[in-house]
Amino acid sequence: MTAEGHLLFSIACAVFAKNAELTPVLAQGDWWHIVPSAILTCLLPDIDHPKSFLGQRLSWISKPVARMCGHRGFTHSLFAVFAGLALFYLKVPESWVIPADALQGMVLGYLSHILADMLTPAGVPLLWPCRWRFRFPIVRPQKGNQLERALCMALFGFAVWMPQSLPENGAWFNVVGNGYVQLLQMIVMPLVFASILSAVAKLHNASSLGKISVLSIGTLLFTTLIAALVGVLVTNLFGLTAEGLVQGNAENARLAAIQSNYIGKVADLTVPQLILSFVPKNPFADLTGANPTSIISVVIFAAFLGVAALKLLKDDAPKGERVLVAIDTLQSWVMKLVRLVMQLTPYGVLALMTKVVAGSNLQDIIKLGSFVVASYLGLAIMFGVHAVLLAFNGVSPVKYFRKVWPVLTFAFTSRSSAASIPLNVEAQTRRLGVPESIASFSASFGATIGQNGCAGLYPAMLAVMVAPTVGINPLDPVWIATLVGIVTVSSAGVAGVGGGATFAALIVLPAMGLPVTLVALLISVEPLIDMGRTALNVSGSMTAGTITSQLMKQTDKEILNSDDEVELAHR
Repeated sequence: MTAEGHLLFSIACAVFAKNAELTPVLAQGDWWHIVPSAILTCLLPDIDHPKSFLGQRLSWISKPVARMCGHRGFTHSLFAVFAGLALFYLKVPESWVIPADALQGMVLGYLSHILADMLTPAGVPLLWPCRWRFRFPIVRPQKGNQLERALCMALFGFAVWMPQSLPENGAWFNVVGNGYVQLLQMIVMPLVFASILSAVAKLHNASSLGKISVLSIGTLLFTTLIAALVGVLVTNLFGLTAEGLVQGNAENARLAAIQSNYIGKVADLTVPQLILSFVPKNPFADLTGANPTSIISVVIFAAFLGVAALKLLKDDAPKGERVLVAIDTLQSWVMKLVRLVMQLTPYGVLALMTKVVAGSNLQDIIKLGSFVVASYLGLAIMFGVHAVLLAFNGVSPVKYFRKVWPVLTFAFTSRSSAASIPLNVEAQTRRLGVPESIASFSASFGATIGQNGCAGLYPAMLAVMVAPTVGINPLDPVWIATLVGIVTVSSAGVAGVGGGATFAALIVLPAMGLPVTLVALLISVEPLIDMGRTALNVSGSMTAGTITSQLMKQTDKEILNSDDEVELAHR
């Protein structure tokens, strides 16, 4: 799109954003702050192109940026927006008073450029350094400026005409993101059932099923134990405490929701009841996700069906062969369904990321900045732990992370371990040389048991932060050992209460005799941290699958050691 087109598009977007009340600040903001600010930054992403309108006038900046990033690289991504905001808050003098509506106008102008470039065939790498290209190819270069002008005028006209009384404007913008999440939830149960059933049915020896399960779950729980220790370490290192945190309206609402909806589910659980709930009583109900332990129950049910198919093959080969063909057909059918949904990933992820950005309060993030930094330091340490474990088992950490990078990126943006199962299994089998049976088990168990980020690191950090408020010394070795043990055991119970990090914290904190209020106080930074936690969860499951495959000597070394990056079909 031309410079003229970007200028017109930024004005149209600014008018639309204010009338649509995308954020409270924009809704109440001054037109003379928002529109000029949007115009000011709408050409900035093209600083990576020396021949652009801005690049020609700032060539001393444009040429180095172009050499480092190339055109439509880093500067056309959400990462550049976050980096720009961080740089603004760190480097701009406090004496510079910039109105909040003007700041959001500048962000809006920058994003309008990225959105406009998404309308061209080339698209933009919105999640750079991930290579996904987001595009809605409406505007084509050969059409000239007329289509650009028409598009901008249409958007401007709609923005001006749009009724101010249109109810729940924000809800309409959540349709794509929330709809995508619900589609992901739709495919989880069929995918887990078909994957486990097919994996077990393809085993040459049913007795190896027990060894795969023990090694996979054992690795997941071991890494969760280490994650809990890391959580204790970084929290004490940063001196984090819950003292002084203030409850606002959002925090009070969150606490009320926790107390009314979640506490009862967690408080009523005992370890024997939890284990018993894993055993499927009505598999058809579990396939609908009706019970809190549905995913694990479906895994167990599918495993039993797979073993039964192997027994039938041994006793009656003709019937057994027909059953195995039916199972293979079922898996292929489900995978076609998965691929249909996964084709919507770029657009769903864009909507989800937009929701996170629009719903984030920068002041709250800055206030809880130490917790955010400590959390990501802990996550980084755990990725290092995965690297050490892989190296110890004969796998190059560099090759591992390069090959699984698309999966980690998807997990980071989607914030769903279960939704990452298709990419998880495919990356293990096609890039890491892990047999499908081991990959399916580790991916399915890793989405429910031993989540390193949500069930290991996070609840341990919260417990250490809360401990001083009730007179407990968080450096007491006995207390730390007790905490780590409870976190590790309860990580198998996260799936049992149907949630992620929040439920893990609600199991651990009462078990340690600590109040659960802190869970609500961190609501403002929850989405930001949850992205990193989910990526760690998925890395933990892939690490478990890779190590299990290595220990059982079933890894395809040619695939593992290959430098070729096979394209993942689910991307």
